[in-house]
Amino acid sequence: MRHVRLATLRRGRAAALPGVTGPVRLDRRTKNLTKRLRPGDVAVIDHVDLDRVSAEGLVRAGVAAVVNAAPSISGRYPNLGPEILVAAGVPLVDNVGAGVFGRLREGEVVRLHGGSLLLGDDVVGTGDEQTAETIGAAMLEARAEMSVQLEAFVANTMEYVRRERDLLFDGIGVPELRTKLDGRHCLIVVRGYDYQEDLASLRPYIREYRPVLIGVDGGADALREAGYEPDIVVGDMDSVSDAVLRGGAEIVVHAYPDGRAPGLKRVEDLDVPAVVFPAAGTSEDVAMLLADELGAQLIVAVGSHATLVEFMDKGRSGMASTFLTRLRVGGKLVDAKGVSRLYRSRIRTSSLVLLIVAAMLTMTAALLLAPVTPTYGRLFEDRWHSLWDWLL
Repeated sequence: MRHVRLATLRRGRAAALPGVTGPVRLDRRTKNLTKRLRPGDVAVIDHVDLDRVSAEGLVRAGVAAVVNAAPSISGRYPNLGPEILVAAGVPLVDNVGAGVFGRLREGEVVRLHGGSLLLGDDVVGTGDEQTAETIGAAMLEARAEMSVQLEAFVANTMEYVRRERDLLFDGIGVPELRTKLDGRHCLIVVRGYDYQEDLASLRPYIREYRPVLIGVDGGADALREAGYEPDIVVGDMDSVSDAVLRGGAEIVVHAYPDGRAPGLKRVEDLDVPAVVFPAAGTSEDVAMLLADELGAQLIVAVGSHATLVEFMDKGRSGMASTFLTRLRVGGKLVDAKGVSRLYRSRIRTSSLVLLIVAAMLTMTAALLLAPVTPTYGRLFEDRWHSLWDWLL
């Protein structure tokens, strides 16, 4: 109790000082850190070229500030993360150095003031405070370097073709699945750009076409959060929850080209059956190639990458494979935003309202004219729930 009172007293004193105060959470992998963050935390990361998805995760978590041991904009290309943080009112300090990880413990109350990170009265790290102006200037310089990055991107793409030509052109190595995809629509969900908004806008499409639902790692949890159960989970299993893995979906573990599959042990420890798919590139690519090779009629991508800047914003050479995979899949692939703009339910809203009113009047009349028995009551309840489920 005495320790808790002292921590509360220190926090109260720190809050009276200028700057941003909060418990510190540390992780060199931003993706892992966002799972532990709580509103008001100060996030300490080590993330060169902070990307949009990571920045949006930090904003959603409600962080009070972000301290980056590395430069959030290296100048290689105009990455999108820093301006998202600053636009959301989250203070961002860069280049404090990796030593900060050894000087802080998880949960300690720290204060960020200007470019300095303080623990009590001790400065544990100093860096560059980012503003809209500094980020704007850095982005201008980064755009001038786009041609260099484009050349590297093309070189990575050609290397991927050389290594994976059998898979790309002949489908060699694609495993067979219990879930039938032949002739069906497939919805592939990546926990990436605008995935929540896209899933919400696709609700009428999902209700009408009943596509095969494929979650890529954390995308499987995104499906469950939206009220759906994934049919297939694809990935290296580093960001999908145990509950989803045990939920009955077919599991496809993405392995390295040499067959090593670090995520397989986790699945085996949960006593969940799985198949292994060795391939270079990203798990997003694997899901698209899997759907295409097993005969999907249409592939709808949610949270995926659509533009050159988004490919580069992942900050890794493997994204060249995603670009090439899209060429391989060809006309089958549709971005979720395109589906939501083009798709319209076959039933007009006015017709649906009239149908509901007519059904309710019919059921009311039946209840008034017929003798009420427990059987009628159960039948009415079943029909009402069926109608409600169909509407949702």
